Amino acid sequence: MKRRGKGVTVLLVSAMVLMTACAAPGQPTGGGEGNLSSQSEDTPVNISEEQDIEAMESLEVRDTFAVCPRPSLAGNVETGDENSVAPCVEPYTVMPDLSNVDNLWQFYLEDGMAEKLAQNGFVVSGSAGGEFFEIYEQNRYTLMPSFVTVDSLMHTYHLYFRHLLKNVEKEYLMDSLSQLSSRMLESSADQYWQLMDTEWENAARRNLAFFTVGTRLLDDDAVIEKEVEEIVRYELENISHADGIYTSQITGGYEDYTQYVPRGYYEGDRKLEQYFQAMMWYGRIHFSQESEELDRSALLISMALAGDTESYSLWEGIYAVTSFFAGASDDLGVCEYMPVICQVYGEHAALEDLVENQEAFERFRQVTASLPVPQINSIPVRDGEENVIPGFRFLGQRFTIDAAIMQKLVYQNVGANSVGDRRMLPDVLDVPAALGSETALDILTENGVLGYEGYAENMDWLREGLGREDTTLWTSSLYANWLNTLRPLLDDKGEGYPTFMQSEEWRKKDLECFAGSFTELKHDTILYSKQVIAEMGGDYGEPDYRGYVEPEPVIYARFARLTDMTAQGLEKYGMLGEDDQENLSRLSQIAEQLRVISQKELQEENLTDEEYEFIECYGGYIEHFWYDAIKGEEGTEGISGKEFPAAVVVDIATDPNGVVLEAATGNPSVIYVVVKVDGKLKIAKGSVYDFYQFAWPTEDRLTDSKWRQMMGLQADEEGNYNYEKVIPKPEWTESYRFRYEWE
Repeated sequence: MKRRGKGVTVLLVSAMVLMTACAAPGQPTGGGEGNLSSQSEDTPVNISEEQDIEAMESLEVRDTFAVCPRPSLAGNVETGDENSVAPCVEPYTVMPDLSNVDNLWQFYLEDGMAEKLAQNGFVVSGSAGGEFFEIYEQNRYTLMPSFVTVDSLMHTYHLYFRHLLKNVEKEYLMDSLSQLSSRMLESSADQYWQLMDTEWENAARRNLAFFTVGTRLLDDDAVIEKEVEEIVRYELENISHADGIYTSQITGGYEDYTQYVPRGYYEGDRKLEQYFQAMMWYGRIHFSQESEELDRSALLISMALAGDTESYSLWEGIYAVTSFFAGASDDLGVCEYMPVICQVYGEHAALEDLVENQEAFERFRQVTASLPVPQINSIPVRDGEENVIPGFRFLGQRFTIDAAIMQKLVYQNVGANSVGDRRMLPDVLDVPAALGSETALDILTENGVLGYEGYAENMDWLREGLGREDTTLWTSSLYANWLNTLRPLLDDKGEGYPTFMQSEEWRKKDLECFAGSFTELKHDTILYSKQVIAEMGGDYGEPDYRGYVEPEPVIYARFARLTDMTAQGLEKYGMLGEDDQENLSRLSQIAEQLRVISQKELQEENLTDEEYEFIECYGGYIEHFWYDAIKGEEGTEGISGKEFPAAVVVDIATDPNGVVLEAATGNPSVIYVVVKVDGKLKIAKGSVYDFYQFAWPTEDRLTDSKWRQMMGLQADEEGNYNYEKVIPKPEWTESYRFRYEWE
C-alpha cells in the first residue's frame, strides 16, 4: 500500500447542511465487539429456532433527517374526500340460470363457473395471457365488453415505476456509487495511515476493508491492499456464494449473505447486478453502537464523508433519489452522527483530536447510545439477544410501513401458541388487516393467528395507530404513496354500490388485488426496502360491446396524483426525459378518465360515446406503457407478453433458521363480471392478479426467471416447459375462482 501521509486536518465544512446541524449540538437527529479477525468460518451459523425481536416503539415517522435530503411530496397532496361521490346504484338481481343477462350467448360457461357467476355476480377463471393488456385487446377484436380493473392500472404503474427506477440507476446512480466508493476508499486509506499505531488503527483498517469490498463489487479490477486482502476476499467469497448466514469479518456479527443474490429486474444485467450487490452491502452492513470498535468505525466513516465535499455531494444525490422512490433510511447514518461529532469535538475536528481526546470519545459514545433505534430488524441474532440494535449504516435500507407492521406481528413481538409454535414468518394479509380490512383479519383468525400470545393486542395497537390519518406517513415516498393508493380496496362496499361489489367474495378479490400490487411494489424496491427478519350459437344481431370500469374513484384520484408526483420528483432531480414525462402525463390522464367514468357509474349516469370508446380501447393504452417499459431489452422487435410475462416473485421476510416468505404473481387471470350498462345486465371481461405466497429455502431465494420456469411460463435452460404447477394458491383466493379440470 502506498503511504498517503498528509497529516491534514479534517475540516467539517463539506456540506452546508452539516454545518447547520452543528448549530444545535446535542439534539438527536436519528433512529459484540467487531473484531477484524482473519480467521475464516466455513460453516454456516446454526442459529437457534428461538429468535428475538424487540417491539418497535411506535409507527410514527421520525423527523430524524432534518439534515439529510428527504423527498417532499406532502405539498402535492390534496385533502378532503378526493372527489368521492355517494354511490346510488339501484340494486339488481342476477337470475340463477343467468337468463336475464343480455349477452350470455357470447360466452361458454361450464356449470360450476356459471353457478359462481350467478351467485357472486363475478367469477375469476382461466388465463388472461402473458400480460394484462392482452384480454382487453382480444375483447376489442371479438366485440366483447371490457371490465377495466384496478389490477390492470396498478400493474401498469408497476411496469413504469420499474422502468423509471431502472433507468435512473443505470444512467445516474451506478456511476455516482462507483465514484463515491472510490473516494471513500481513498479517504479511508488516508485515515488508516494516519491512525496507525493508535487505538483507532483497527477501526480505520475495518473501514478500509469495508470500502474495498464495496468498490470491488462495482469494479472487478479494483485494487485490494494486502493489509485487508484476506478479510476482503472472505467477504467477497461469501457474497458470491450467497448460500447462508455466516460471521462477517467486518463487523464480527452474523450477516445473511443469501440477500446478495441479484433479484427482481437486476437479474441478468451484469452492471445492475454489481450495483445491486454493492448497494446491498452498503445498506446492510451494520456498525453496532454497542461495540466501541464499531462505533469508532462509524465515527471515522462520518468524518471521511463529511470531510470531502465531492463525496458528500455524491452520497447526498444517491440518498435523495432513492429516498424519493423507496423512503428514508430506517438506520442511523452520517446525518445523525455528524451533529454528535460537532457537539463533542467541535466543527474543525482533526484525526489528531480523536487520538488525544479519549474523554470526548466517551461523550460521543454516550450520545450515540441515546439516539433512536431502528424500527425494523434485518440482522440475524440468537434467541435472547437484543434484536433491534442501534448503530450506523452507510446507506441504510429504508423504513416501510408494511415492514414495521410485519415486525410487530412475528416472534418475539408475539409469543408462542399453545403447542409451542412460533410465528417466524408474517403473512401478506397482516398488512391489509393492520390497515383496517376485516376480511383479512377474519382469514388470519381462521388460520389461527390469535393463538400466538400478543398477536391480538399488537394488531389492535397497529389498527388504532394506522387508523389515524397521517399525511406525512403516506406521502413520504413513492413507495408510501403506492400503498396509500391501494388502501380504498380495503373499504367495505355496501349499499349503493353495484351488486357484485357488496359480497364477501368481492372483498376477497380486492384483497388479492392489494396483495398482487403489493408484491410488485416489494419486487421493484427489493434493493432498498428493509426486509423483516424474525428471531432466529345463432343469429343474435350485432353485439353490444360497451364496457364497464371497476368503480373505485378514490383509487383513480390517488393514482393520478401518484403519477404526477413521480413526474414532479424526477423532474426536480433532473432525471426525467421528455418521453417519460409525456408518458407519465398520459398515465395520469387515463386515471382521471377512469375516475370520471366510475363516478358516473356510481351515480347511474349515462356515459358518452367517447367514454365507451375509451373503455373499448383501454387495452391499447396500457399496452403502450408495457412496450415502452421493456423496449430497452434486447430483441424486443415483435415481442409479446409470452416473452416478457407479468409474473414476478420477491422474498419479503426471513426466518434465519433457513426459510424465507416468497410473495409472487402468476400471469393475470380473467375476471367475468355481471354489470349493468344502459339498464341491461351483461357480462364484461377483464384481467386481475394471480397471487401466491409460500415459504421457501433461504439458500434458494427465487428470481423471476426461476419462478417463471417453475410455473411453466418460460422455458428452462434446456428449452423445456414445466406444466406441473407445484405451488398452490392461498386457500382464501379459491372461493371466487373456477378451475377447469386441466388446471
